[in-house]
Amino acid sequence: MECGPVLPDSLVLEIFLRLPHDAVLRVGLTCRQWLAVSRDEFLWRELFYNYYRIPRSVPRHPAAVSWYREFRRLFDCIPCVEVQTLREHTDQVLHLAFSHRGHRFSSCSKDCTVKLWDTERPDGNISMVHSSSMRQFNWGYTQFSQFNADDTLLLVSGVYLGPHHSSSGEIAVISLENYTLLSRVRNKPYDVFGCWLNETHLISGNLHWIGNMTSCSVLWLNKAFQDVESENVNVVKRLFKIQNVNASTIRTVMVAHCGRHDNPDLLLDYEAQSQARRQKGQQQHQPLLFDLGTSGSDEEDEEEEGGKESILISFLKQYCSSFGPHFWHTELAIETHVAKMMGRAHTKAPDLIEPSEPGEGEDKTYLLFTTGSLTYSPHQIGIKLIKPDQMTTCGPVLGEERSSYEFFDSLDHVIDIHGHIIGMGLSPDHRYLYVNSRAWPAGCVISDPMSPPPIAEEIDLHVIDLKSLREERRSLRAHRAFTPNDECFFIFLDVSRDFVASGAEDKHGYIWDRHYNICLARLAHDDVVNSVAFSPADQELLLSASDDSTIKVWRSPRMVRLVQAPSRPLRPRSLLSSWLGRNKNSTSASSVNGNP
Repeated sequence: MECGPVLPDSLVLEIFLRLPHDAVLRVGLTCRQWLAVSRDEFLWRELFYNYYRIPRSVPRHPAAVSWYREFRRLFDCIPCVEVQTLREHTDQVLHLAFSHRGHRFSSCSKDCTVKLWDTERPDGNISMVHSSSMRQFNWGYTQFSQFNADDTLLLVSGVYLGPHHSSSGEIAVISLENYTLLSRVRNKPYDVFGCWLNETHLISGNLHWIGNMTSCSVLWLNKAFQDVESENVNVVKRLFKIQNVNASTIRTVMVAHCGRHDNPDLLLDYEAQSQARRQKGQQQHQPLLFDLGTSGSDEEDEEEEGGKESILISFLKQYCSSFGPHFWHTELAIETHVAKMMGRAHTKAPDLIEPSEPGEGEDKTYLLFTTGSLTYSPHQIGIKLIKPDQMTTCGPVLGEERSSYEFFDSLDHVIDIHGHIIGMGLSPDHRYLYVNSRAWPAGCVISDPMSPPPIAEEIDLHVIDLKSLREERRSLRAHRAFTPNDECFFIFLDVSRDFVASGAEDKHGYIWDRHYNICLARLAHDDVVNSVAFSPADQELLLSASDDSTIKVWRSPRMVRLVQAPSRPLRPRSLLSSWLGRNKNSTSASSVNGNP
């Protein structure tokens, strides 16, 4: 049988360039020629940039081996298929956290429980293995949790029951071996959340008001449990004492171990990518309650910590108030001015943090937190270098020695976001910090710290390089929030090797690709999505938590197909192995029959 005339490959390619990607895959099955053309690199490069609307200046992912496989990765490996809904919580679910191995995760909720879940069941479903209620400790709800580095302890942060304006909270440490409570640590304000510094030590906060708009944040290092020798060894130590002005406070602490920067997961600087590729081519118990001096009332706390710096401020307040209520703004202005003067005169010099040079292998540990200088809403990222001698509670309880005039520690580096920060997350290699914020109007001027500018409904997702200490590229945008400044709440985001995900107030979670800066999926819920979490063992598994009281489990289309595919008998890997197997069987049979 004679074949008809064959179209030239160039003409077939021109036709395929005008087809959508799914049609290209289907027509590629027609014949061998079309199959070869349908895998052409130039074809899939064009389909890739056109379908995802990526600027041509953005290069292919440095780990990608072909444009076809890169298209398939973004299309088929995104965890966007809902496979399970967990309904064990009875109120809003606020936070999710995976263990470092990915075999467990924890969830916190307004129902005041922390629950632990198993992700390694043989049937592939996720099930709850433990639930602890914190009501007995006068908690209103649980808000945050984090596994320590070896997955043996769980830090749980909660909010005390109390008046609406109360800002007090507590951190509990739970053993994951037998689920016993090991210790409890006071935490104020509660949205400091707390975090692990290493396997056995955690960081908490305390707040002391010096005036109407001036306060002092103290960050404490706490041992997770009390050893037998604890009578002779400190279980707490003061890390930093930082002055706050204009009603701002330190919140949302997290630790970045920057020694991992030598082998980053992903380089977001395209020039650095090109340089790296060139170089590669050339080279080839009974729970213990740590009060931290806060066992009394808030007023007592403020009196204890006020010290010398509050005397002058108190005098000026009394002086201004004698002139009547219309001097209120004058009083606040004077307080702020005096606080800044006191800060300049009585603050330790900062530790100089220089951007790391290429190939520099110094292992730095940063404490990151939100703060501010213009208003009470958090609008800055503060960075403090944690020195090796600060990694344990050994030494003086009040930290390193300082002169009697050095009341405060200074911030080593500050990054202004120019908007209300509502979420932060680190990349797995701790190279990049992702920040959710709602922008202020361009050019706005803040005249009253208690009246911050209006904030945008769109959420910007900023990317900060902790090696160069600057913001990288343009911010991501797709998700939205609607609450005003004074009702803003935290929306937790998470970062995997290739993707970043975030919740939003528009009843959806979102997934972006980190390299191409594009939104890939929207994950639907019935209410606000508060938190998302990638499995560190498999970025094609994602969880989302919502005010609708559910946790949804999402897997990639590729993984769903693999799970649903019927199991097939294993076949020999090659003709050679098949021949060797048959030859071995025939030899065995001959031996059994007594043949030579």
